[in-house]
Amino acid sequence: MKKLKPISRLLIALSALLMGSAYFVPLWQILMWAPQYPEGLKMEIWINNITGDVKVISALNHYIGMKHIEVEMFPEFQYMVYIVAGIIGFGLLTAISNRRIMVWLFCGLLIATGVAALVDFWLWGYDYGHNLDPTAAINIPGMTYQPPLIGTKQLLNFTAFSGPDVGGWIFLIAAALAIGTLVHEVFFSTKKS
Repeated sequence: MKKLKPISRLLIALSALLMGSAYFVPLWQILMWAPQYPEGLKMEIWINNITGDVKVISALNHYIGMKHIEVEMFPEFQYMVYIVAGIIGFGLLTAISNRRIMVWLFCGLLIATGVAALVDFWLWGYDYGHNLDPTAAINIPGMTYQPPLIGTKQLLNFTAFSGPDVGGWIFLIAAALAIGTLVHEVFFSTKKS
């Protein structure tokens, strides 16, 4: 089994520890602007909570038949803290084990978890934007209100944006650090032999 360079072990440990930020800062954000809300409305998604202008957004969305946004509608919040802890633990174990195969597994875990999180968020957004109350005050036949997965989308008179918040950017940096370390390890060993 190929061993890691000391700097690689340090970078993998740093990558894992950076993910601990998820417990202290929001991971994702949804922003909305409209003529009646030029200052915008913001919803922040944390590892186990939602904050920001959630009540105002829920009240507005209720007029078009969307469900009220509540923490209880996200079962993921009950186990996300454990998933992130597991990823951090696996990253630290990777640094301690000093085996390149573990870096491959850690990077695979990060990519798989990131893809799973995006798919889960898309599925929630699809359900939230398509399963509307037919008796809502505003009912436009054929109209759906699925928020964007990433980026900006026009929903009636609102412009909605969805993307990483502080914690999400830290996660991306941590993943890039781990993947960059793996690429360096593989490139260095190939160049040396």
